[in-house]
Amino acid sequence: MKVMTVFGTRPEGVKMAPIIKELEKREGIEQVVCITAQHREMLDQVTELFGIVPHYDLNIFKPGQTLTDITVNSLKGLEDVIRKENPDVLLVQGDTTTVFAGALAAFYQKISIGHVEAGLRSGNLYSPYPEEANRKLVGVLADFHFAPTETNRGNLLREGYPDDKIYITGNTVIDALKYAVRDEYSFSDERLNHLDFMNRKVILLTSHRRENLGEPMENVFKAVRDAIEMVPEALVVFPVHLNPKVREIANSILGDNPSVYLTEPMDYEPFTNLMARCYMAVTDSGGLQEEAPALGKPVLVIREETERPEGIQAGTARLVGTSYENVYTNLLQLLTDKEAYSKMAHAVNPYGDGNASKRIVDILTDTFMGMR
Repeated sequence: MKVMTVFGTRPEGVKMAPIIKELEKREGIEQVVCITAQHREMLDQVTELFGIVPHYDLNIFKPGQTLTDITVNSLKGLEDVIRKENPDVLLVQGDTTTVFAGALAAFYQKISIGHVEAGLRSGNLYSPYPEEANRKLVGVLADFHFAPTETNRGNLLREGYPDDKIYITGNTVIDALKYAVRDEYSFSDERLNHLDFMNRKVILLTSHRRENLGEPMENVFKAVRDAIEMVPEALVVFPVHLNPKVREIANSILGDNPSVYLTEPMDYEPFTNLMARCYMAVTDSGGLQEEAPALGKPVLVIREETERPEGIQAGTARLVGTSYENVYTNLLQLLTDKEAYSKMAHAVNPYGDGNASKRIVDILTDTFMGMR
């Protein structure tokens, strides 16, 4: 069996890496790793951490690239690779533009497509943008829908996908945490090494989504600033996205606050180890909604809707939107109400047991190698 994996961003790389490592263990499987490098530096950090050496690097990244640039350049580059390698199945993960282009390129060559992290839906085609459209478009093309949860399976069934093509696997991001989080981890940023994680309530803040730029992001940062002023032991660590608009808002509202550490974007390994040590997370990230609950960290989701409702339903996360009042009230409660905090911190993580990669490779093996 020949399996080709395609990814282009850090989140994809993190979630695809455990599958690649699982494929490496199996006899009778040839794998081809192709990256588009839709993100360049951030993706390289992941491949280095997991010891992945891509067979093909399309290196499409360029400053100021548009969604059309990413789609066209990925599609053309992947066409050549797929024709040369002719894999039995091509795997894509998630909902980036690389994922859509990868699935489309495989479809054009009549190659079977496996969609890892299938069935996530927010219900709003423009939020998150363009991810909601990407994952729906990939679903149309996919032959294997590897759904992390029963909720994801239900979404796919409602859209008419056949039940025998949908597999509940858990999310591979939980698998990836096992590679990265270590008790003895030391940060390169000495400020983090000297943080008193035991006695300070360290809040991990991330915000970068397009739909939150401007007033929504300003509301969130002001609410965080004002809430931590009410709790002397509270402290915020905010790895600030490279987007100049995010940086401008972060610096103007939080930059001079002694209880806020603004850092450069973090590699996956230090980021997950920071997450493991923090008190809670405030985020508009999709992946963080899955990772933090696996580490027992409550999450306030600063978005108006989420494609990951399982965490909300399980009680590990709250969808608080971007209004000042909602963010302030919920954050202050978790900082001051021990019972409310404990209830979220000890809720059962709904996103898997760390064996999703094994399940996915088993399914592919049974399908393709069983045929032979």
